[in-house]
Parts: sequence; structure tokens; C-alpha cells
Amino acid sequence: MPGPVQSIERAAAILRLLAASSGRLGVGEIASSLGLARGTAHGILRTLERVGFVEQDGGTGKYQLGAALLHLGTSYLDVNELRSRAINWADALASRSGEAVRIGTLLDGKVLVVHHVFRPDDTLQAMDVGSLLPLHATALGKALLAHDANAAASIRDTVLESYCRRTITDPKELARAATRVRENGWAAETEELSIGEGRDRRPDPRARGPGRRGHRHLRRGRADLRLPPRPRPEARGLRARRRPRRLPGPRRFALVTPGRPS
Repeated sequence: MPGPVQSIERAAAILRLLAASSGRLGVGEIASSLGLARGTAHGILRTLERVGFVEQDGGTGKYQLGAALLHLGTSYLDVNELRSRAINWADALASRSGEAVRIGTLLDGKVLVVHHVFRPDDTLQAMDVGSLLPLHATALGKALLAHDANAAASIRDTVLESYCRRTITDPKELARAATRVRENGWAAETEELSIGEGRDRRPDPRARGPGRRGHRHLRRGRADLRLPPRPRPEARGLRARRRPRRLPGPRRFALVTPGRPS
């Protein structure tokens, strides 16, 4: 069996580095960050620029991700079954609840937001589709950790990053939090990822396998963010943001309901 192609691995590493950066990066910064020779990094960047995956700023000569990647990401979302199922009822849920609705799935040890419906009011909001959220610092992530063995395994040997004073970084404490999620049927987060926001979470699978997740309780009109039902097995995730004025202290929750048996 042929081994991995080194040039492709390096190109992928450059794209990930640019994606994680808060601004443009120069050739030297990229080369030193990845342990590459400057000429190697420059050659890969020029190739990526030709295919539209990165763009170079004419003034500084530094690089950022290109628009072609947005098209690729949109294509992934178009065929994502979870998102396809969510579109049918997510708008109605946002309208009934008065909250923003986000649908997430597990990806590389984090929660990938694949669908987002804005809160139905005139406040300023940012689209979160494509965002990667930490499992241990969000209510949605805790719901996945409590009911998805793959999610729990993905961070078992990793250092849990602290985002705020309240972030859970102790694996034993996180395990206790996951146990409470299974017992209560919902997961909560109070300013563990960012200060001043609160969210609700209610995971629920309609099917199994990558990209196959739905929310039966929402289709039946049984979503109640204040009085959640008892927990059920094999859950996945829904993310809905509460407006801070509705909460005495910003919190985030994830609620659990049953899915379709296989």
C-alpha cells in the first residue's frame, strides 16, 4: 500500500495554520511554525495560490485562505445529511422559541456547526456555520461527550484548554459533568467558553453514522428548554443560544431526547 504524499500533508498543514491564525502570515512565519525550509513553504504557497486555496496580500506579501475553500466547504454542507434534515424544521424552531438555532456534529475532537438559524430579532448576529467548538467548554460538547463514545475517546489523552475562569480542565470533573448530563437529560455551560453568553442544547439522533443526526422531539413540538425530559441513549447535538436578558446568569444547556432505533 502506498504511503502518504508528503507534499499534500505539508499543504494541508499550511491551510490549517492559516485557518487558525487571526491574521495573514508571511512565508517565514509559516516555514518556522511548521519546521519547513523557506523555499519549500514558498513553493507550496505559490501552488495553493494558483488553485485559489490561498491569497497573497499585494501590500505585505503575506498569505490568507482563499475564496475557493469557501466553495469547497459549502459543497460539504450541501451534502451533509444532518444539515439537510435540519433545514426543514430549524427555522420553525427558531421562530417558536425566539432563539438562535445551531446544529452540530463531531469532527476531529470538536463540534462542527453545520447549520445556523439566526435569532428572530433585530440584534446583531454572526453566522457560525463552519465554526469548531471545544467539546469540554460548551453545553453541546458535553452532551456529545455524555452520549457518544467516539467524542469521549477523541479528547481522552488531550490537555483541556482553559478559555475562561469557569472552563472545566480536569478530566475527572468533566467525567462527572457527563454523568450529570445522562442523569438529567440536559447539559449546562455558564461562561466556560466566552463571558456574557448563554446557550441551550438538546441532542437527539434520528439515525446513526457520520452526518446522520436529527431531532425528533422538535418535529413533534415537544421542545421545552425549561423542563427537559429524562435522558435517553445515543444522543447527538443541537445548539440554541439564549438571549442573556432571559437568564439571571448567562448559561448554556443541552437537552436529550430519544432517537429512532436502528
